[in-house]
Amino acid sequence: MHLPPLVRGFLDNLHGSQGHLARELRVAATDHAALGAGAQRDPSALPPALTPYVDKVSRTAYKVTERDLAALTQAGLSEDQIFELTVAAAVGAALGRFEKTLELLDEASL
Repeated sequence: MHLPPLVRGFLDNLHGSQGHLARELRVAATDHAALGAGAQRDPSALPPALTPYVDKVSRTAYKVTERDLAALTQAGLSEDQIFELTVAAAVGAALGRFEKTLELLDEASL
């Protein structure tokens, strides 16, 4: 899907090479959340240990608890990595809804 330049630029910055969490994991979390929100995506290479957290952030962020964060810390993620994973999941969910909305608007205009 063709995204507006501002959105594309934002994603480029989010997935840029600099970060505490590996770029591949940021991209995978964004894609996984976008797919769950209705966007067209190939299934991502999100590690199974991160999937429940990304799903929770993208679908019911208000249900994230200290226990969820502690599980990620025990899995070896730093606070900065957890933050970047959370942002990637939230952006992916929003992006998926945005793309699905654009798709529906295109269909309605036919």
